[in-house]
Amino acid sequence: MTPSTTAFAEDRLVLVPDDIDLGRSPLAGRLGMGTFVLGAFNPGLTRLANGNLLMMVRIAEALKAPIADGHVHVIRWESGRFVIDRWPLELADTADPRKFMMRGGGWKVMALTSLSWLLPVELTPDGLELVDLHYDKAIAPVGDWQCYGIEDARISRVGDDYWMTTCSVSPERHSTTLYRSGNGLDWDFQGIVLDHQNKDMLIFEGLIDGLYWAQTRPLGDLYFAYPPGSEWRAGPSINLATSPDALHWMPHLKPGIRPHAATVATARIGGGTPPILTDAGWLTLWHGVEPSGIVGIYRTYWSILDRDDPAKVLRTGHVPLLEANPSLTAPIEHQMYVRDVVFTTGIADGGDHYVVASGEADLACRITYISKAVFA
Repeated sequence: MTPSTTAFAEDRLVLVPDDIDLGRSPLAGRLGMGTFVLGAFNPGLTRLANGNLLMMVRIAEALKAPIADGHVHVIRWESGRFVIDRWPLELADTADPRKFMMRGGGWKVMALTSLSWLLPVELTPDGLELVDLHYDKAIAPVGDWQCYGIEDARISRVGDDYWMTTCSVSPERHSTTLYRSGNGLDWDFQGIVLDHQNKDMLIFEGLIDGLYWAQTRPLGDLYFAYPPGSEWRAGPSINLATSPDALHWMPHLKPGIRPHAATVATARIGGGTPPILTDAGWLTLWHGVEPSGIVGIYRTYWSILDRDDPAKVLRTGHVPLLEANPSLTAPIEHQMYVRDVVFTTGIADGGDHYVVASGEADLACRITYISKAVFA
């Protein structure tokens, strides 16, 4: 039996769109148009000093009626307020419910159908019950560099500091932004740390020879071929970078985790959970995407990296660790808009197991207990 079909000790949705009170959203009363929660998903995860777990949840807030009067409407932050842009419908390809592509031009240009902000959600120590939704500590856009939203937080605890990487979206750049906290609830913006289309940044939960390490995932439309017969497939891969202070990053010379040529299930890959140190080395969970339809099939895999040289991949689980689970989303079937997507974004120690947090179907937050024996 493969890990993806094993009955986990716990595997449930802990937060769904209907749990979110948009009356307390940073956008509430500021648009003049009705909105709804397109998704409450892709949660960063960490443990607070009180023992509770904290998810930093991406709330994708979308217009209820985005298409009207021959135009598609988009939410955007501008100079301290939220505005609505109107694009002629004939210029937009709206096949993907998460975004629309602009027709014409010599390169891909898109706009989003929602604006994302981050909501700290406190859970019981076992990660299974809600304690509090901290709307007063929500993180919303504050600058042009994130005028289309803040997405997909990853939280790492290094020493006494919590570090949170996020993806900030704007026409200027699609960048990685960094926040810092002393308690996991109150966050200070540190700036842009990786430039355009370098995202899924995961800071290792510990220093190596006095340096911070991180996984990164640059994107692009052009990749160079590996030689015929190579075990590797050209395309997006998980790279590495180092920093003396977690603010200034230098790419590592050696590659990190690369897609294998033998399978299309991981034709595109990207980081999932911040690497944590185990007796065997650094454990990292990551996503592989199999081309299929508009979105693709997202699954979670794992690797163990050398504790002294994370560019050395010691072991990889080639069977999916997690796959989308339709039985979990059956009660919210009426809100589904994509399928076959699990996007793992957080991990915490639970004793004999790991508490793993994922976004399920770009819609909800999923908590899964995965035995440590799986990685032994």
